[in-house]
Amino acid sequence: MSERPIPAPGHGAVDFEQRVDFDRLRKHRLARAKESLRGSECGAFLLFDFYNIRYTTQTWIGGALGDKMTRYALLTRDGEPMLWDFGSAAKHHQLYSPWLAKENCRAGMLGLRGAIAPDAGLMRDAVTQIKDLLTQAGVADAPIGVDIVEPPFLFEMQRQGLKVVDAQQLMLDAREIKSVDEITLLSQAAAMVDGVYQDIVEALKPGIRENEIVALANKRLYEMGSDQVEAINAVSGERCNPHPHNFSDRIIRPGDQAFFDIIQSYNGYRTCYYRTFGVGSATASQRDAYTRARQWMDGAIEAVCPGVGTDDIARVWPAATEFGFADEMAAFGLQFGHGLGLGLHERPIISRLNSIAHPVEIRPGMVFALETYCPASDGFSAARIEEEVVVTEAGAQVLTRFPAQELFVANPY
Repeated sequence: MSERPIPAPGHGAVDFEQRVDFDRLRKHRLARAKESLRGSECGAFLLFDFYNIRYTTQTWIGGALGDKMTRYALLTRDGEPMLWDFGSAAKHHQLYSPWLAKENCRAGMLGLRGAIAPDAGLMRDAVTQIKDLLTQAGVADAPIGVDIVEPPFLFEMQRQGLKVVDAQQLMLDAREIKSVDEITLLSQAAAMVDGVYQDIVEALKPGIRENEIVALANKRLYEMGSDQVEAINAVSGERCNPHPHNFSDRIIRPGDQAFFDIIQSYNGYRTCYYRTFGVGSATASQRDAYTRARQWMDGAIEAVCPGVGTDDIARVWPAATEFGFADEMAAFGLQFGHGLGLGLHERPIISRLNSIAHPVEIRPGMVFALETYCPASDGFSAARIEEEVVVTEAGAQVLTRFPAQELFVANPY
C-alpha cells in the first residue's frame, strides 16, 4: 500500500481497474491461520467463532443462524479446512465455494445453543467424528485449539480424551495485520458511512426521533450493499451523558447535542464510526466539550506510528478521574481504541485500563478505530468522535472522512 490516499473503489467487478482480489484475499487469510497453527503446540484448530470460521473457510451465512454455535470448522496442520454447516448451506457451499473441497462441506447440527439437549447425542457424535478425523490426520495426540465453545461440547471433548487448549489468542494474532484487500474493503465500508452521515445531517431536525435516524441509516446501508448492520447508536439531548450505548424513541429537540455510531460491514469488514452534531444551534458548553474531544482525538492520531506502544497512545487521553469517572473500569470504552476487521473488536485494544501495564507494539497493516468522549459542563450534553485509521510506514491514514474537525451544526437557525 503506497502513501497515496487509501482507495475506496466501486463495488462492482470491472475489467479496467484492479479492485479487491477476492481469490488473493481468501488465500491470504487461510495462509495466516495456517501459519498461526504451525507456530503453536496444536495439531488442529476447531473454530466456532463466526469470524474465525469466515477467515479460514471464506463462508458466511445469516447472523440469525450463524451465531447459534452450531457451525464449526476444523483446520489441521497439513489439511484443508473442513466445515460443518446447516445442511442446505453446506450443499450451497459445495456448489458455489470451489476453494473448499466438496467432501469438506458437511451438514452439521449441535443443538442450537441447548435447544436440543446434549443427551440427544448430537455433540457426542460430532466429537467422535472430529476425533476420527484428527486420528486420520495424525494429530490426535496433540492438543486441539478451540476458540469459543459451549460447556457441554467442551465436557464431551474431554470425556473422549481430547486435550483442549485456547485457540482464540492464536486466531486473533493471525487476524491482527490486514492485507491490501482487507484494507480496501474497510475503506469501502467507511465510504458507505460517509454517505449515510450526509443523509443524517439533512434529516437531523427537531421532531425526528432517534429510532427514525436508525431506520434511515439501516435503509441506506442495505441499499449500498451492506451485508450486516450490526448496530446503530443514536443518542441525543439529555441522553448524551452518561453514554447509554443504544437508541430510543426520543424526539430530537432544538439545541440538542446528538451523536451516532454506525457499525456495519461490507463483505464482512466492519465500521465503527461516531459523529456528533448540534441540532440547529450549539451552546458554548457543547462547543467546548467538542473541542476537547477533538484535541484528544488529534493527539491520539498523531501518536500512531510503527514501533510505538499502545500505552503511548493511551497516555494521550485523560485519566478517568479527569472527566468524571471513579476509575478506568468505570470509564472503559469512552477513550478507547480497537482493531477492526471481520470482527468489531479485534487487536489492538487501546485504553488506560489495559494498555499502560500491557502495551502492544503498533505495526504497519494494523487497522483500528480511535474513540474519544467528553461530557459537557452543562451536565447532560457530550461530544463523541471516532476515526478509523490504517497504520502505514509513515504513520496513520484516516479512513473516516465525514467532517469532524469542528462541531457540525445540522440545519442551523
